[in-house]
Amino acid sequence: MSARSPFVPSAAPDPASAVRAGFLNVKDAAAYLGISPHTLYVWRHRRQGPPSFRMGPRGRVMYRRTALDAWIHEQERADSRSNLALNPLSAPPQRRTNPAA
Repeated sequence: MSARSPFVPSAAPDPASAVRAGFLNVKDAAAYLGISPHTLYVWRHRRQGPPSFRMGPRGRVMYRRTALDAWIHEQERADSRSNLALNPLSAPPQRRTNPAA
């Protein structure tokens, strides 16, 4: 019996699976975002949410993993709780103007 090193792969990686790893279908994209596939379908129908496209002869809806990450980053920047520049509590207090003056 020969001992196999855990660092030597038993077979070469499949290039097709490496390419597919960059793309997610609706179910996998929803799991990646932590939401339901139905929510992702609704967002797509309303033209909201992360960018998607149709791929292949059957026109399956797909999401690029890098686009999902960029969309998440945009959501974080647009949220006033994550972006102190947008937080109303960070703004200097406003003084009321006296309309009678």
